[in-house]
Amino acid sequence: MTNISELEVCVFDAYGTLFDVNSAAESCKEDIGSNWEEFAMLWRDKQLQYSWLRTLMGEYIAFWQVTQDALDYALKTFNIDDKRIRSNLLEVYFILKSYPEVRATLEKLKNHGIRSVILSNGSEDMLEAAIENSGIIDLLHGVYSVDSVQVFKPHPKAYELPQVKLGFISEKMYFFSSNAWDACGAQNFGFQTYWINRFNHEQENLPGNKLYQIPDLSAVPGLLGI
Repeated sequence: MTNISELEVCVFDAYGTLFDVNSAAESCKEDIGSNWEEFAMLWRDKQLQYSWLRTLMGEYIAFWQVTQDALDYALKTFNIDDKRIRSNLLEVYFILKSYPEVRATLEKLKNHGIRSVILSNGSEDMLEAAIENSGIIDLLHGVYSVDSVQVFKPHPKAYELPQVKLGFISEKMYFFSSNAWDACGAQNFGFQTYWINRFNHEQENLPGNKLYQIPDLSAVPGLLGI
């Protein structure tokens, strides 16, 4: 375990960790209907599946296009053929809001000299929009999109980005993600990783699954002793 005195950087995943991926569907639930939560889950599942499969196929495209492709699948599955609903969902997804504890957590880290960066599958324009909408740009030291390496997490090349950009070895960083597959990927790569298990899910049977768990990001300052 990294000595807290050696910690330099906290690396955060974006979607599902800082930003609420279900909020887009929730904001349009009157149009989607009472099964909006199932719709949101399918949209997210397909978004992730397409990112992984495209990496395996060597067919990288920006995450924003992956997000649209996944949405179109969900719309067809739920028999929704309305361009207005599609447009509204994408508009909201592009500027997702952060979870309520995010700003206070990042503020405490900054006030104690710990840098916070984002490492995300998200496209650069998506990340910029969500960060601006959430009002947290002043609390971030860097924002790294996998666009620059053309592979999605959990490919090891994606997890190399913070080290390359900042010049620190992974032992001087903590990694935080609410996505268990992402947390496993980061742990397997070499980060000390914390899984934000917001919804009390079961552990994944994957390499790197010996993870520290916390319920949400408000626990981060406490585990760092600040």
